[in-house]
Amino acid sequence: MFRSMRQRVALRPVALGLVVMFSLLSPLAASIANAYPDQPIKIIVSFPPGGSADIVIRALQPALAEELRQPIVIENRAGAGGNIGIGAVAQAAPDGYTVGVAAAGVLTVNPHLNRAAMPFDPLKDLVPVTLLAEIPFVLVASQKSEISSVTDLIARAKAQPQNLSIGHGGNGTAMHLTSALFAQKADIRVQLIAYRGTAPATTDVLAGHIPLAVLDIPASQQLIREGKLRALGVSAAKRVVFLPDVAPLAELGLSGFESVGWFGIVAPAGTPPDIVGKLNAAFVKALSDPAAIEKIRVLGAEPAPTSPDAFARFIQSESTKWGKLIAEAGIKSE
Repeated sequence: MFRSMRQRVALRPVALGLVVMFSLLSPLAASIANAYPDQPIKIIVSFPPGGSADIVIRALQPALAEELRQPIVIENRAGAGGNIGIGAVAQAAPDGYTVGVAAAGVLTVNPHLNRAAMPFDPLKDLVPVTLLAEIPFVLVASQKSEISSVTDLIARAKAQPQNLSIGHGGNGTAMHLTSALFAQKADIRVQLIAYRGTAPATTDVLAGHIPLAVLDIPASQQLIREGKLRALGVSAAKRVVFLPDVAPLAELGLSGFESVGWFGIVAPAGTPPDIVGKLNAAFVKALSDPAAIEKIRVLGAEPAPTSPDAFARFIQSESTKWGKLIAEAGIKSE
């Protein structure tokens, strides 16, 4: 007992020292967080220069730099369906100085197509900051196909399924999944034809080589307005400003249909919540700038800022939805 008493007495100065130390460190930690950011912030874009995500982030760059009072450095790291660029974000220090622009594919599709090839877990190794923009698609018919409506398409597919096919912009892309979701919701069997991007799919449906295609709106809206392609429905849940006269597929007999491309900002897991909050506030403010909004809408995209929690819930729901479709439709990676 005597030895125990001596040990307790001896430990008191140590314990008191620790209390003093932590009391000193706590304000220091708070001041470090409050000082953020005090150096340039790097944004890794997992797409080549000139793509939609790249153009959007560069449109936001001036407003972000002004709000955060630091230079914004944009670095393009394309490849492996986004795995290379966002993999680098996942491995970066969680200090708010490296974030990434991640699309639906890398966050919610790739893990279901080929989990073994994923260098990180999107749900565990990243923290969502905000959704940036959504990109709806449009189901179009070639004028040579004589398909006039979704009802007509479904009737023809059930009568002669071997005669119909839908082109899309590539295996595992949002346009591919939109095509597969359409076939599932419509309860039809139709061949899905993968192209290397939207441009060749647009060329072939315009020429009548394929009767149908799911295209992004920038590649198709002028052709639709000129009457060279027939728009059957948009993939968003509600009408879009780019094609206001085209009804959503959800209103055309495919209840609950919604499929859009999207991308947002993510940071490494472990990034302090207050830093995530500062980044979120800066991006949300930048997305409200009229000049930035105009540049984004020219791309056929719609600004869609969210809170970090809302973006996290959205990613989880999208992962669940597309994982289920990929499994049921037997979609494989290339």
